[in-house]
Amino acid sequence: MMDEEPAGIRAAGGVAWRPSGGGIEVCLVHRPRYGDWSLPKGKLERGEHPLLAAVREVAEESDVQAVPQVRLPTVRYRSEGRSKVVDYWSMRAVATGGFQPDTEVDDVCWLDVDAAVRRVSYPHDAQVLAAFAALPAVTGTVALVRHAHAGKRATWSGPDTGRPLDAEGTAQARALAPLVALVRPVRLLSASPRRCVQTLEPAAALLDLPIEVCGDFDEPQPGQQVDECALAAAGRLVELATAGESVGVCSQGKVIPGALARLAGREADFSTAKGGGWLLAFTADRLLAADRL
Repeated sequence: MMDEEPAGIRAAGGVAWRPSGGGIEVCLVHRPRYGDWSLPKGKLERGEHPLLAAVREVAEESDVQAVPQVRLPTVRYRSEGRSKVVDYWSMRAVATGGFQPDTEVDDVCWLDVDAAVRRVSYPHDAQVLAAFAALPAVTGTVALVRHAHAGKRATWSGPDTGRPLDAEGTAQARALAPLVALVRPVRLLSASPRRCVQTLEPAAALLDLPIEVCGDFDEPQPGQQVDECALAAAGRLVELATAGESVGVCSQGKVIPGALARLAGREADFSTAKGGGWLLAFTADRLLAADRL
């Protein structure tokens, strides 16, 4: 995440797109206050996650319900004498309609990317659109999270697989639920330990989905190697992504970094805090982007 000046403005938005003929078109909004055409965006509410704000603002400004896919370039500029940072994501539109002009946005248009680049009023919007246009088609999306806080292993007297979330972890699981829901998963899969299943329970309740226990996302058992588990997890993630539907997955801290390194084909900092996670975008069986949640 980028640093923010104390008095700075934080905002988020997206390039919402939909199929059109043999290509795609993207959504722009017209703001009468400024007389401009721009990408839909808006300020974060206090304590709001940028990705939640991005999806909410796109819906509020354009009446487009969208599923986030890939983080796009962050824009920084001055607005009314203050620094402003705007995070953008590409988003697949899944529902539109019902737009009513108001004092903030009085018109919405859908254009192919070249026409949108010509229409927008600001160079930074054109740069975000250019980055979007350079992306391969996203064919699968996964919200991958690590289980939330579950106390210390040494203080739990039973089998480690039965160790439950503590109060901190329960709060983390509740906070993760709306982020997982943003990708509109059709399946939720969890590693075997109780704390992993419990991490997805608030999301399952929100989405009215069952949780499928999948050992491919478990940490090593006696006699297993970490690399072996990472390979199994990576393979299952590819399998899920190539099915062409969004899914939510909860795994463990010894598995996620190795699985992501294999999928990315490179070593990087894929360490994941408890209750943290990733937005994964795939094109066919190739990982296109891994963005921290």
